[in-house]
Amino acid sequence: MRLLVVGANGLLGSNVVLAGQQRGWDVCGTYHSTQPAFDIPLTQFDLGEHDTFDETLAEHDPDVVINCAAMTDVDGCETNPEQAYVLNGNAPGELATDCDANGVDFIHVSTDYVFDGTQRTPYSESADPDPAQVYGQSKLVGEQAVHGEVPETLIARLSFVWGIHRSRGDLTGFPAWIRNRHQSDETVPLFTDQWVTPTRAGQAAETLLDLIGQDATGLFHVACSSCVSPYEFGEMIAEYVNAGEDLLSEGSIEDVERDATRPTYSCLNVEHVESTLGRSQPTIREDVEAVRDAFR
Repeated sequence: MRLLVVGANGLLGSNVVLAGQQRGWDVCGTYHSTQPAFDIPLTQFDLGEHDTFDETLAEHDPDVVINCAAMTDVDGCETNPEQAYVLNGNAPGELATDCDANGVDFIHVSTDYVFDGTQRTPYSESADPDPAQVYGQSKLVGEQAVHGEVPETLIARLSFVWGIHRSRGDLTGFPAWIRNRHQSDETVPLFTDQWVTPTRAGQAAETLLDLIGQDATGLFHVACSSCVSPYEFGEMIAEYVNAGEDLLSEGSIEDVERDATRPTYSCLNVEHVESTLGRSQPTIREDVEAVRDAFR
C-alpha cells in the first residue's frame, strides 16, 4: 500500500504518517511551508494551487490519498472567508477529482463544526449540518464537493483534535495549553457550558487506516466516546501533569469575544465507526492514558 498524506506536517497528518509506517506501508507526503522530519519522500504543495495536484500524484503514484490539510484557524476563516472557501471548500473537490481520474482512492477529513451546536445529544452522521461560522461552512462545502465528485469516497469528521505531533515529538493542542499554564502557575479559565468529544490524533490516524483496510466509504464520525466540557477535560489533564485543580477556573463561552461563533455542543456519535470496525472508540480517559508520558 502506497499512501500519500496531504498535510504531513500537521498534527493529524504527522500521526497518519507514523501509523502508516508502523504498518509497513510505503508512505509519502506533502507539506505547505515547513518540511517535517520524516525520512519519507516529501513534496511542497500549496492547497491554494490545487490545480497542480496531478503533478504530485504523478510524482508519488499512490494507491490512496488522505487529505489532512486545511485552513483550521476558525477566527482566521471568519476574517478571510475567500481563502477559507478556496482551501477548505474548493481544493478538496479538485483533489478528489484528480485522484478519481488516476484511479487513486481519496479520503477527506472534516470537522464537527459543520453543526450549529443547538442539539443536546451527540450528532450522528445522518444529522443535518448547519454551520454557524465560515470555518464550518467552508468545510461543509468541501465535504459536498468531494461527495459530488466522487460519491463512493470516505469522509471523516473529527472534533477538538489534540495529541503528539509525530514529527516534532511534542504534545499539541488543548492539553499542551493546560500543561504549559500549570507549569507557569497561571490560572486556567475553562468553559463549563461547551461540550465536545475530543479526538486524539494518533487514535484518529489508526482509525482512518483501519477504515481504509476495510474499504469503507461514506461519512464517519471519528472521536472519543466521551462527551465532556473543556473544564472536565482540564480536570483530567491536571491529574496527569501532577498539578492541583486550584488553578482551574470555571468560565463561560460567552465570556470570550472572538470573530467566529463556536458551537456550544458538537459532540459526535461514534456508533457507526464502532459497528463498522467491530470495536469501541476509546473514552477520553483511555486516550489520555495512551499518551500519559507526554504530559510530564
